[in-house]
Amino acid sequence: MTRLATARHSSSPRLPRVPDPTPVFWITKAVSTAMGEAVSDYSIHVLPPVVAVLCGFALFVIALIVQLTRGRYTPWSYWLTVGMVGVFGTMAADVMHVALGVPYAISTTFYAVVLAAVFLLWRRLEHTLSVHDIVTPRRELLYWAAVVATFAMGTALGDLTAIGLGMGYLASIVVFAVVILIPALGFRFARWNGVFCFWFAYVVTRPLGASIADFLGKPRVDGGLGAGEGVVALALVLLMAALVGFMYLRAPRRQRALAGGTFTGVES
Repeated sequence: MTRLATARHSSSPRLPRVPDPTPVFWITKAVSTAMGEAVSDYSIHVLPPVVAVLCGFALFVIALIVQLTRGRYTPWSYWLTVGMVGVFGTMAADVMHVALGVPYAISTTFYAVVLAAVFLLWRRLEHTLSVHDIVTPRRELLYWAAVVATFAMGTALGDLTAIGLGMGYLASIVVFAVVILIPALGFRFARWNGVFCFWFAYVVTRPLGASIADFLGKPRVDGGLGAGEGVVALALVLLMAALVGFMYLRAPRRQRALAGGTFTGVES
């Protein structure tokens, strides 16, 4: 490589590895949380629980490896990983309660401490928690560690309100729908810190989406509508696939041609 080529390479901007938090991002994130809940609940009913958890973990690891090796944000690999985090995160929270007998309040607190520890480590190493700065492999690994912790904590929190506190799924939906307005309004009207508002909303989308999935799929005797976890899981998988397809359709043609024909999706 010539000296001029080396200089050009070193000065080229690094590609983002995760998407910007646009409206499409938040819609897809909410769908992914509900999908993860429904798929997890359905899988442990059609497979032995241990097999389901092991399969969920294996698929999560495979999806994460694929995402990390992309080196840039690509919608299909990113959202596949998010979906598998949703499934495995639900299983991780359920294992603590069902298999180990840990109360929802304790598991919620445990995962909250784990999330705080990830944030502290991330901040100490990189001096930023902004998703706009995730352009290196280490930052992306820290990002995914935080994402896993938010899903596990959010699952436990949703179960705590719906089951542990006896509120039910519908009341939980209302509570978390109101709570998620706090960072949205704070960012829009009170100029709250954007990074804080992002992660606040990111955490709350998990119990909100999980409560919606449970309300739709659980039997009426358990406070749901009784649509069936399998039906709800399939519907949410198809909806999420349609949203990812929409990201490709709305992207400018020049973005699809970046990096040797690979779409980076920086606008989605």
